[in-house]
Amino acid sequence: MTPALLGKKIGMTRVYDAAGKVIPVTVVECQPNAITQIKTVETDGYNAVQLGFDDIRAKLSNFPLIGHCAKAGVGPKRSFAEIRLKNPTDKKAGEAVAVGIFDGVQYVDVIGTSKGKGFAGAMKRHHFGGQPASHGTERKHRSRGSICSYASNRGHTGKPKKGLRMAGHMGNERVTCSNLALVKVDAEKNILLIKGAVPGSNGGLVFVRKALTARDKKPA
Repeated sequence: MTPALLGKKIGMTRVYDAAGKVIPVTVVECQPNAITQIKTVETDGYNAVQLGFDDIRAKLSNFPLIGHCAKAGVGPKRSFAEIRLKNPTDKKAGEAVAVGIFDGVQYVDVIGTSKGKGFAGAMKRHHFGGQPASHGTERKHRSRGSICSYASNRGHTGKPKKGLRMAGHMGNERVTCSNLALVKVDAEKNILLIKGAVPGSNGGLVFVRKALTARDKKPA
């Protein structure tokens, strides 16, 4: 099974390596995830494992999810994630997967929902430079400028181009941070120490998996 878990972002701190160098890390608490479903090529057309995280009261769930989890022999869960596999897994529904599955893993990908920042202008949202600060510019310094024209590449129409970068809702979207170094796996406390920042606020849900594109760096 591919090393992957659902967890909760706790916050950031620092640790020290053998040389005494400071390493900023994000603490992710990954309580044991329950396997709520095993998918195979014969039954579903592909191989996969579904994980359930964070126990909740049945009152806060619904009958379909309660029955789905009961079929695997576990209580209702708040969050679910699916891991696709190339080959069938030897795991069984109802088993628990802990942070020990990351032993020997050097790099991970972390998926989460970024912090919402509300409505933002073009300069903050897309890092535009703004208008000139002098030479007649009046109360338009943070304006993005023209949004459309009768240019030939738009069919001689005055409509804005699709995907035009403008002011709008910023943040609160799915973000993947790839190839982050996994500094430490603490099986006793069920936490992972991941180098650098990960998306989302403290207490937010994150999905941690073994990095898909990481390559070990060769010594100089």
